[in-house]
Amino acid sequence: MSTKTKQWGAIIVMIALFAMIAFVTNLCSPMAVIVKNQFGASNFLSQIGNYGNFIAYLIMGIPSGMLIKRFGYKKTSLIALAVGIIGILVQWASGRYGFGVYLIGAFIAGFCMCMLNTVVNPMLNLLGGGGNKGNQLIQIGGVFNSAAAVAVYIIMGALIGEATKAKISDATPALMIALAIFVIGFIVILFTKIEEPQQPVEIKANKATKEKYNAFSFHHFKLGILAIFLYGGIEVGTPTYVLQYLTSEPTAATPGIGMSGTIAGLIVAVYWLMMLVGRFVGGAIGGKVSSKAMVTTVSIAAFLLVLFGMFAPTGWLVNIPGIDWANLSVIWAKVPVGIFAFILVGLCTSVMWGAIFNLATEGLGKYTAIASGAFMTMVFGFAIMVGLQGLVADWTGSYMTSFIVVLACAAYILFYALIGSRNVNKDIPVD
Repeated sequence: MSTKTKQWGAIIVMIALFAMIAFVTNLCSPMAVIVKNQFGASNFLSQIGNYGNFIAYLIMGIPSGMLIKRFGYKKTSLIALAVGIIGILVQWASGRYGFGVYLIGAFIAGFCMCMLNTVVNPMLNLLGGGGNKGNQLIQIGGVFNSAAAVAVYIIMGALIGEATKAKISDATPALMIALAIFVIGFIVILFTKIEEPQQPVEIKANKATKEKYNAFSFHHFKLGILAIFLYGGIEVGTPTYVLQYLTSEPTAATPGIGMSGTIAGLIVAVYWLMMLVGRFVGGAIGGKVSSKAMVTTVSIAAFLLVLFGMFAPTGWLVNIPGIDWANLSVIWAKVPVGIFAFILVGLCTSVMWGAIFNLATEGLGKYTAIASGAFMTMVFGFAIMVGLQGLVADWTGSYMTSFIVVLACAAYILFYALIGSRNVNKDIPVD
């Protein structure tokens, strides 16, 4: 088998893993509707699945990078999938054993997602040769990532049905799909030959000698991991609280419009469809357009869309389409125009992850593997930012006001694209 063929085999496997990450991660937001009903949780506590999933990154990020250095990308991905199988089974059992078990399951699944993300992002970047081409491969992987996310919201929306009667048991088919994906993925990767990049060899001639530099010696990397910390507030916070707003009753403490879970799920799936479209475009142009240009453009657009969505009159209604995949038909639902603006934010978040990763790790050379682990550690920010938005919603009694959190995240990412992403440490040796 030629080197080129082996490389394409590795690329295909990494892209498949990218899709698996999205399917399991995005179960948490629609599951919040179930948790809110079955366990009587507040807006803040209903996101417990997201908290467990993303806070796991804080614990597992650096160890994931170390696993790659010790065992390589393939073995690390197999370990991750085994952990993921356990996490899904524990979440499924929570319907019988309660709220605490659900949290444990989400936490275990988070370990899996962290390890897979630590494998996939640097591997695609390295296989593409870094720079624009590396970013392009990450964006193509993002296309499949978004497709899986769309599927989750459609499936979960259909399973939830009426939000006020939703139970963990209703989500069993989706959990079993996730379980099957992990099992199949484990088998496929086990028998797939992956030509991995060579890990740097540590020099042990003088054990007393300490490495003078590390990934955190790079100013643009430190600002980049803060950007990914805040990015979660945009990507996950936007669809999460759009779904909460659509399904919450007008008489609730934090009022919404009382839409059925099925219709709301189909509508919110359009957000992920927008991410799919955006990543498809990003993958197509990624070889010619720089990561900096991408992030600058989409962060400005996200800021303006969120600002409009927050203050647009709720009486201004527009028809938003959703796809009823069961009947292969298009459904239409009237929602406030501000919700439509939030849905369009998906176009903006589509390329942020890959482009921020590319900017943050550009020029790190031998420090990339550990940097990737540190980068994944900051994904716990997804939980912090989603939780913070939930607290703002509870404190103010307004989902619209809570989007001030998303607005602030978009502002920082714009700063990072314009100023913070510059590598001012080019004097540090990376070979």
